[in-house]
Amino acid sequence: MPQKEHRLLRVGVLGCGAIAQAAHFESCVKARNAELHAICDVASDLLERMKWIHQPRRTYSRYAEMLADSELEAVIIATADQFHVPAALAALQAGKHVLCEKPLGVSVEEVEELRKAVLASGLVLQVGHMKRFDAGLEAARDFIAGEMGEMLALKAWYCDSTHRYPMTDAVQPVIVTSPSARKPSGDPKANRRAYYMLAHGSHLVDTARFLGGEIVEIQARTLERFGAYCWFAGASFASGALGHLDLTVAVRMDWHEGLQVYGEHGSLLARTYNPWYYKTSEVDIFREATGATTRVLGADGHFYRRQLEGFADTVLHGAPMRGANIEDGIACVRAMVALEQSARTGRPVKLAAVSGGLE
Repeated sequence: MPQKEHRLLRVGVLGCGAIAQAAHFESCVKARNAELHAICDVASDLLERMKWIHQPRRTYSRYAEMLADSELEAVIIATADQFHVPAALAALQAGKHVLCEKPLGVSVEEVEELRKAVLASGLVLQVGHMKRFDAGLEAARDFIAGEMGEMLALKAWYCDSTHRYPMTDAVQPVIVTSPSARKPSGDPKANRRAYYMLAHGSHLVDTARFLGGEIVEIQARTLERFGAYCWFAGASFASGALGHLDLTVAVRMDWHEGLQVYGEHGSLLARTYNPWYYKTSEVDIFREATGATTRVLGADGHFYRRQLEGFADTVLHGAPMRGANIEDGIACVRAMVALEQSARTGRPVKLAAVSGGLE
């Protein structure tokens, strides 16, 4: 675990649910430049349990009370997707920096409104696309930006597995639940297409953008059979490169996630693991000039902790943001809505013109 620095960002976590328990509490405790100052949840039993496990300085049952804490500097929003934008707006209005779980929101319109608040506040808002802190994918981006030359094409796939939960249950902490936990109206998982797109498609889209640049148009097809959902999409990048995106939930095989990039002076092939293994992607980078392939080990694979450390460096020291900013978050939501609209209509959709949401 990294040694703690003298100046620590005082962070409050909103929500004591699964993602906070599996990732964010531990990240705050382990981060070299942040501390778990506060946690907040309306479920008193869950809040008390997490208090004794993670030992924050303070606990709150009301979000407004946590935001009124003058010592609190930043908030991690670890709630249901439908609560992300309202919670982020409240934090910005209270003068707190924000690290918001992905996706940024569930509609184009609400994330566009959030942009206005971010720009007016002068505060830092980072979106929790933690795969940007995967050392293998960082090496891939450096190669693409510095050595590869022009990109011809990018293929990326994100295929959840029917065997996911027996595998992740073995490595995750036991998740504590509460009947008093706050939930969105209705059942967000009732619309499986929207739920899978928000939960999994957001990873696929942001990784494709992280390496391939801006996506300007999408044409998609979709199929649902035997309880499995598949989206195949052609993507056009602003650079002129072609893209192919595969989102399938769930495949009858092991977790299957990765990408291929074909470039002017080389190529790369990446295999990405289930994030709860905290294992860096295996990225094989081939350089045409040397005829050799290299791979970064990336021994530190705690993407959530590294994400928080990058966020804290930006807030505390003005370091360039390494994670996804407000524009990246908006672009991801636009791409997911475009994927669904194109799959439904059978026509290509330009991201600049897309509107609506996924609910």
